[in-house]
Amino acid sequence: MSYRRKPVQLVQSLDRALDILEKIVEAEDGLGVTELSKSLELHKSTIYRLLATLAYRGYVRQDPKNEKYKVGIKLFELGNLALNKLELRREVRPFLEELMSRTGETIHLGILDNDEVVYIDKVESPQTIRMYSKIGKRAPVHCTGLGKVLLAYSSSEVIDKVIEKGLRAYTENTITDVDAFKKHLEEIRRQGFAIDNVEHEEGIRCVAGPIFDYSGNVIASFSISGPTMRVTEEKIPDFAQLVRDYSKKMSRALGFIE
Repeated sequence: MSYRRKPVQLVQSLDRALDILEKIVEAEDGLGVTELSKSLELHKSTIYRLLATLAYRGYVRQDPKNEKYKVGIKLFELGNLALNKLELRREVRPFLEELMSRTGETIHLGILDNDEVVYIDKVESPQTIRMYSKIGKRAPVHCTGLGKVLLAYSSSEVIDKVIEKGLRAYTENTITDVDAFKKHLEEIRRQGFAIDNVEHEEGIRCVAGPIFDYSGNVIASFSISGPTMRVTEEKIPDFAQLVRDYSKKMSRALGFIE
């Protein structure tokens, strides 16, 4: 979902090239010209020309075994460069690592992009059984711990836009009633943390908190995430207190003064 409007002076060839790139990034095993042509409803000749340019610049590469196109090293280089330049990520990383050491669970860092959460950092749990996630992945805001925190501290306009798009049920625990959801966001603001109680993925429970910048705005959120067999309901109060404590620590590191 996106609220971005198409610009009047859109460069069609660039727009199509980016569509191709996004499709290839989403496909774990790569995509062939025919697959891309059908998916994007473009002629194969157009796909070939755009792929040739992307390959020349290093953004995609062709697997000689099956002739499918996959992500090139250039994209990884740019992605890592962009992430490393994020002051937020650099400043809070030590706290994320410390929190993982104290809980033994996976710690995520996320930001709001339009109406979705984007994972920008992660400290993996050493446990054998853990949740699947990766940096750069997007997730819905209304049923994830990270997302609900970010939404709770957003403007009423942002909240209304998300609600207008619909509160899709991912599990039987997802809050889909509008009034109940609004009250839930108010509760998150009051208590300073959010719980994803198996609302997005089956068997996964999270406790998340906000990160404030120097001006008092919430610019990111972080979460303690793990399987319900370990992140039990009995552990929620302790994890919630840790989240509140580390929310203050990370916010202070970014210049926030209460």
